[in-house]
Amino acid sequence: MRSLTRRVLLDTRYTLVGFPTTLIGFVLMIAGFAAGVGTAVVWIGVPLLAGTLMVARGFADAERGWLSDVLRRPPVRPRYKPAPPGAGRFRRLINPLTSGQSWLDLLHGILNLPFAIIAFVLTVVFWAIPVAGLTYPLYGLVTSRIPGNTELPELLGLGDSYGVNVIFYVSIGLVFTLLMPFVVRGAALLRSGLGRALLTGVAELQERIDDLAQGRAAAVSAEANALRKLERDIHDGPQQRLVSLAMELSRAQRQLAKDPDAARATLTAAIGATRETLDELRALSRGIAPPILSDRGLAPALAALAGRCTVPVDLDVQTVERYQAAVENAVYFVCAETLTNVAKHSRATVCTIQLVRIGDVLMLTIGDDGVGGAHVAKGHGLAGLADRLRAVDGELTVQSPDGGPTMIVAEVPCG
Repeated sequence: MRSLTRRVLLDTRYTLVGFPTTLIGFVLMIAGFAAGVGTAVVWIGVPLLAGTLMVARGFADAERGWLSDVLRRPPVRPRYKPAPPGAGRFRRLINPLTSGQSWLDLLHGILNLPFAIIAFVLTVVFWAIPVAGLTYPLYGLVTSRIPGNTELPELLGLGDSYGVNVIFYVSIGLVFTLLMPFVVRGAALLRSGLGRALLTGVAELQERIDDLAQGRAAAVSAEANALRKLERDIHDGPQQRLVSLAMELSRAQRQLAKDPDAARATLTAAIGATRETLDELRALSRGIAPPILSDRGLAPALAALAGRCTVPVDLDVQTVERYQAAVENAVYFVCAETLTNVAKHSRATVCTIQLVRIGDVLMLTIGDDGVGGAHVAKGHGLAGLADRLRAVDGELTVQSPDGGPTMIVAEVPCG
């Protein structure tokens, strides 16, 4: 109830206060634009137009603040084109003329007036009728006794007694009270729609473009880091083993003629080293494209990761759906890297993994009872996970105070 009352009051403030503000802005902008265009041929109009656009920007900023309350979203302010570095005084003066958003602000200030009028009238009517109807028992004692006064119920043939009038007007007041929140909300949305389109639409589009650019950069960074890690792992592991294996085989070749028993022992050791190298290569390949993930999905793939972890894992997978390859790969990679960090650094005795779908978001939650201290700062392993998630519009949240416990949540859109 408190939330509904607050919403009605915010919408009412927007439509009532916004009308005189819009009217003042309309007069100033029309006058400034007309004067600027009319005198542009003698260059006096150019500064006038620039000043009018700055006035429009001020009114637009006020409207954006109100839109934040009405639309229940953070305020969005577009980036206005700045003057070039080293520009002269006149160039800086007329700089608003070069910004497309400035002209949208002016267009909004002119077109907004009829919407503001409609919203204002609807709000006033649907506030006035409930107030007048519900308070009739107070002032009706006076009006019903005025000689020659004819009440509306009497005109409708319902009677002319005070009791009939009270029932009639209070009933109307109650009906309009029930309708008032919806009508006032509709009036506010009617007016705010134009503001959202002209004042924040370009900014929201620019934010989306920036997010996509950051996502692409994050994907490139994540892949580059993954390749460097793979190269380092191959150099430190299988490559060294293969060098050692080649040396063992060369020694066995020299021993064949002189000491067959020693050569046999060397070959046996080389075969063992070959198996270890193959196991290490398989482990590395799982981090790139695990066959179980592409063939059977996330649930079996995460179960395999949990089974290989040296820390006991409590796995809870509440979705068996198949998702886009990019989504599944991101979730698998986050889980694999996090379990590796848990095994190496956390000193945990137990780890929990939960995978659940909430609406259009796939949520992976990994917790452990270790020493904590994990964070996503640059230079740490979790930074790469955050980059990989940003590549699929995902988000990584880390709660890991010193002393533990640690909770890592990865949210990935999957709709």
